Amino acid sequence: MSTQTKLLKTYTPPLATFGAFIGVWYAVHYFILSENRKFIVPPPHAVIDNAFLNGVARSELAEGLVNTGRIALFGFLIASVLALFGSVLMAGNRMIERALFPYAVALQTVPILALVPLFSVWFGPTRTARIVTCVLVAIFPILTSFLFGLKSVDSGHQDLFTLNNVSRTTRFRKLLFPAALPSIFTGLRIGAGLCVIGALVADFFFSRGDLGLGRLLNNYAKRLEYEKLFGGVILASALGVAIYILIGWVANRSLRDWHESEARSA
Repeated sequence: MSTQTKLLKTYTPPLATFGAFIGVWYAVHYFILSENRKFIVPPPHAVIDNAFLNGVARSELAEGLVNTGRIALFGFLIASVLALFGSVLMAGNRMIERALFPYAVALQTVPILALVPLFSVWFGPTRTARIVTCVLVAIFPILTSFLFGLKSVDSGHQDLFTLNNVSRTTRFRKLLFPAALPSIFTGLRIGAGLCVIGALVADFFFSRGDLGLGRLLNNYAKRLEYEKLFGGVILASALGVAIYILIGWVANRSLRDWHESEARSA
């Protein structure tokens, strides 16, 4: 297969879907909505003009994107580290898993919107409160993916390491961690998107501190500035997609030489 054919097969489907989406967007604005409701779904060119080509709006959105991206990144890194340590502890000792995992499940079931006001009281409208929100939103799926990967290692390989009296550190470094990498990257992909959501949710509740995309979206909605609102939504989506693609790229480089999930797309 030539390089040109491969590129066409790779990029034609998403580009065609994007074109169809833009077409539907225009159709909703011009043909479906009544005249007095067209403002709630501005056409794509109006969003570009008022959100991205307008200097003031562009500066606001850029500042919000940087602040939200920073919070999401810090929360993602902290959640990933905590999930890694927690999964290693639980995978290595069933008593620890029985002691900790129910509380991880309980933490996941608590509505994050119920905890955000408490974080505001405890930490104030600071980056800490926003980062804690991101961590709580993202940590459970990352933790469960890590734990699943570590507990799914082939039993024959485990027995081989046991027969050779391999230390726990060596077993983790040469067997458990490499074998769990596909599940780990799956958890990281899920957690990356959730951290962006967590950063946006926290922004909606914290009306002071750094100006993030969540606060901007709330302000634009209150002022009925729907072109800017759509621009903020597009940037928030782009942030999540960018992080997802970055993790996917790292996964591909790490797994393509030996794991089927990435070898087929290499």
